[in-house]
Amino acid sequence: MASARKPKKSGTPELRLVAGRKVAPTKSARAGAAESSVRGKRVQFDSETWHALDLLARDSMMSFQELADEAFRDLLRKHGRPVDLKDALRKSLKESVTTPLRRRRGKEPSPPRPG
Repeated sequence: MASARKPKKSGTPELRLVAGRKVAPTKSARAGAAESSVRGKRVQFDSETWHALDLLARDSMMSFQELADEAFRDLLRKHGRPVDLKDALRKSLKESVTTPLRRRRGKEPSPPRPG
């Protein structure tokens, strides 16, 4: 007889990525020029984590999507990754200003000889 396995309970909440696919943009997403394509992932939470996030969303008057956007922006910043194109360009500019220019390879022109 096959019995259903029960997940082991641990002190840490469980977060699992289940599947990923491209999601067709909604009418509101089509209206916004910034969201030309929307990507989606399905995430599963244990019930304690889900209830805590749901309560936070209600208390903050935010949608779950807004909470997720904020969390992933913070995660990218924590690891020094640019969040959007503007951040990427800003980071690239800082790196180009702080690193010295390399000399070109090859023969450098000799100084002019006094006459």
